[in-house]
Amino acid sequence: MNLSKINTFLIASFFIFLTATVISHPQASFDASKTGLAMWWEVVFPSLLPFFILSELLIGFGIVRFVGLLLEPFMRPIFRVPGVGGFVLAMGMASGNPAGAKLTARLRQEKQISRVEAERLVSFTNSSNPLFIFGAVAVGFFHNASLGILLACAHYLGNLAVGLTMRSYGRKEEDSTMRHRAVRFPSLKDAFLALHTARLAEKRPLGKILGDAVTSSVQTLLMVGGFIILFSVFNRLLSVVQLTDILSIFTKAVLSLFQLPAQLDIPLLSGMFEITLGSKLVSESDAALLQKAIIVSFILGFSGFSVQAQVAGILSDTDIRFKPFFFARILQGIYAAVFIIILWKPLYTALEEPYQHVFQPLQKPAAQEAFINGWNFLVASGPAVTLGALLSYVLIYSYRLTNNEKKG
Repeated sequence: MNLSKINTFLIASFFIFLTATVISHPQASFDASKTGLAMWWEVVFPSLLPFFILSELLIGFGIVRFVGLLLEPFMRPIFRVPGVGGFVLAMGMASGNPAGAKLTARLRQEKQISRVEAERLVSFTNSSNPLFIFGAVAVGFFHNASLGILLACAHYLGNLAVGLTMRSYGRKEEDSTMRHRAVRFPSLKDAFLALHTARLAEKRPLGKILGDAVTSSVQTLLMVGGFIILFSVFNRLLSVVQLTDILSIFTKAVLSLFQLPAQLDIPLLSGMFEITLGSKLVSESDAALLQKAIIVSFILGFSGFSVQAQVAGILSDTDIRFKPFFFARILQGIYAAVFIIILWKPLYTALEEPYQHVFQPLQKPAAQEAFINGWNFLVASGPAVTLGALLSYVLIYSYRLTNNEKKG
């Protein structure tokens, strides 16, 4: 039996097992589906939708080309990607997973970057957003706002470290022209000319551009929601059928290798599938705070198979390969965990007692309450935003369908 047939058998067996487990445990599947749906409905959709729509508009009107030319002298020599990568990096950090993949795929479809450049770019532009790190993880789970600074610094430094590591990726695939391309230092005039040229090349009217931005963004987020629900169910069923205990043998071995408590095995395993549940379980364990911070930082960097599946779905519409992204997630998890160890004393604690917490103001009740209120506001207003956006999507789609029928 060749490798292809073995893969077919394994895939078929997995989905048969998953279907049988869902049928045999309907209540657990239903509860997990509700949990995943609530996460998407309340947080993911309303937090990502504005960034997705604005990004589509910025690309459509040529503003990304303007920014890209100005950032070329920075992004090209450091990360070996075009200047537009700076825009993707900033938007990815601000809005969170999987925005970096969405924007990279969009730029690739516009042919603003090559395939190798896209694979480099997507590897270090996907990250958790600051509100999730501070509001959900640091304050919500650990009740420790100053820990958010440490986690955020380690997380984003891990992103940049991955970018520096991946700059050497794909050298053999690039032609000599790409490898030896000189770095340009364009003027504002050159950048504005590129913006103007891109705007003139866009033949769609404003209404069409806006409609396309909304429909494209909503369609992507619907797919993201499906993956979130699927992995929420899958993670729950692994626990129900006690496969988690078997798989935790692997995580226990890894933890013992790095001299970390074995009790973090289930939280680490859960985090490898879904970062929110994994981070919550880590925070509830009895391990030392530094040890818990290391594991949570790895989980945030690795992003979980749920996010990786979302990225794979987005990249499937392009020729961008998924393997470099998966390798980069392992790298970022390791880098982020190492940065926690490096930054623990200088950033979180100090030797002198009066300055034990470098970010002492964040420990005040008012600061922690602000983070909690911000997160709670997003959760409370999320369903209304989601419902309004879905209604707009239905109206736009119906309008276009009616017009196409009339033209036909």
